[in-house]
Parts: sequence; C-alpha cells; structure tokens
Amino acid sequence: MNIRENAPLQPATGTSPPVAEVVHDQRGRPLRDLRISVTDRCNFRCPYCMPRAVFGSGYPYLKRAELLSFEEIIRIVRIFTGLGVRKIRLTGGEPLLRQDLHKLVAQLAELPGIELALTTNGALLGQQARALKAAGLDRVTVSLDALDDPTFRAMNDVDFPVAGVLEGIEAALAAGLAPLKINMVVKRGTNDHAVLPMARHFRNSGIMLRFIEYMDVGNANGWRLEDVVPSAELTALIGNEFPIEPVSPAYPGEVAERWRYRDGAGEIGFISSVTKAFCGDCNRLRLSIEGALFTCLFAHQGHDLRTLLRSGADDAALASDLRALWQAREDRYSELRGRTGIPLRKIEMSYIGG
Repeated sequence: MNIRENAPLQPATGTSPPVAEVVHDQRGRPLRDLRISVTDRCNFRCPYCMPRAVFGSGYPYLKRAELLSFEEIIRIVRIFTGLGVRKIRLTGGEPLLRQDLHKLVAQLAELPGIELALTTNGALLGQQARALKAAGLDRVTVSLDALDDPTFRAMNDVDFPVAGVLEGIEAALAAGLAPLKINMVVKRGTNDHAVLPMARHFRNSGIMLRFIEYMDVGNANGWRLEDVVPSAELTALIGNEFPIEPVSPAYPGEVAERWRYRDGAGEIGFISSVTKAFCGDCNRLRLSIEGALFTCLFAHQGHDLRTLLRSGADDAALASDLRALWQAREDRYSELRGRTGIPLRKIEMSYIGG
C-alpha cells in the first residue's frame, strides 16, 4: 500500500462489504463503530472541551511527525473492517483543520461496506462541504450550542459568529450531506436558555437536533454535577411547548434517545451519559491522532498502536492485537460514575474527539 496525503485519488474497486468476523468484548458488545481523531487542534475554545485557560497560547500541540499519516489511518481502518467495524466517524479537535482532509475521505470512501461521517464545529464547513461530499463523505454532524450570537460567541470563546456556522450547515445540505444532525451541549446557567429557541428553529427543517448532557470528559473543563441539565428536564421543557413522544432506536448501540414531534415536525434526540448511562450496548472504539486506541470516552490511558504500525508489524499481527484489545474490554464508566475505585484522571475530549 502506498497512500500518500498528496497522492492522486484512485477509483473504487468494488462495493461489496468484506466478510468480517464479529468481535465481542467481555460484556458481549460487538465492535461496530470507530471514531478517528485527525487533529488535536481546534479553532474554538469551548469551555466544556478546550477551555482557553488550559488550551491557550503556548499549548504544546503534537508535531506533524507524531500524527498518524493518511496511509497509516487507511491501513488501520482496513484491518478494523475485518473485525466488524462498519461505521467511521472523523473527529478532532476540529477535523476540518487537517490539511487535505478530502483526500483521506476519498480513500476511506473506497472501502466497501463503510458508512463515513464527520463531526465539526461548522466554522469551515461552508468552504469544504462540496469537496467532502464529492470525495465520498456520507453525512455530517455539526456542534452548535446556541442560536443567539452573544451566547454562541461566549461558548466558542473566539468571538466566532453563529451566522458562520449556519452558513456551513446550509452549504452541507446543498452539497447533499444528509441526513444532517446538530449537537448541542447544554450547561446550566450558560446556554440552557437557548434550548427552546434551538428546538423552534430546527423544527420542520429535516435536521435532527440532539441535546447532550454536559459530561465529565477529561479534567480541564471543571465539570460539576450541578452544571448538568438532565435530559428528563429538557424533554419536559420542550414537550410543554411541542408535544413529543419517544421513538424506538434506529439501530443497536444508538447513543441518542429519539423523540418525535406529534405534529410531524421531525425528530429530536437526547444523549444522557450522566443521568441515563448507555454503556450496556456501547460499540465504539476511539483512535487518537497519534495512534492510541481508547476503549471508552472516559478512559485514562490508551493502547499504543502507532509503535506497532511503525515497528514493521504485519496486518495479521495488528489484527490479532486489536482483536485481543476489544475482547478484553470491560469499560462502563458512566454506569460507575461516582463510585470509588475508578480513575480520577481521564483523557481530554479534544484528544479523542468525543
């Protein structure tokens, strides 16, 4: 394999999904979803992810030689498809900051049987949506924490206007990156007043708005339980204005509880990691930009895959190592949150992409 980041794109060679084994962890959860961080950098400084006090000027971001190359990422994904992975999500930091990202997307899109998605803050989406769709990206999720400009500028902490993200959303829809989802992290006293305006705005839009409980990912965000707005509180708030009813999950392992407006105006979702843990059917593995594998969003350490990649290990050896890693997995942090004996130090969200 010789896939360089600046290499010309090659046509796909087939569309049939590879025959894959189904690998289960210690709790019987199959491996299906791989989230790949393509950069540790971000152009926002959201307080729940990359607060300026920690990630300000002088923060030691990784050098280019430390990052996984496109070739290494493609090789890893090829091996994972043989272990049952069927969904790839590109994350960051902010993934659209990775140079020539559309070229990586095109190479990934050649792999048969893979759904390819991306999560972004939307600031650069207007410039890149068309190229990403042309390269083979299936769909996109945009993080948007408020519609009113003062709140949004305060949340991103770089004075970026909300209009720029809304333009990116429109560009993504125009390019055909659908269905499109919006993620809103809700923090009490910060942007909880923006919940109903967000719900009103995205009703009848064909876009699924998802509300995420403020989580204790990493250690930099100063998380406190009292800052969490429980999903049950949000369903009551929205339901009082727009009657809603629950919808069955679309697939096993879906993290968001889905609800629909009874008047047919679409669906909304609630991701309740704090108040209603969904560890029981979690099928996600996360790959950091420097090649560490994390079996849980709240993990305190990863599994060094980059050293194996660069030490000359063949694909069979890599597959054996990855299989053993998943089969040994027992993670259920959200179910154990608050109990003694679990690690106090956790990897930062910006490092493994949420």
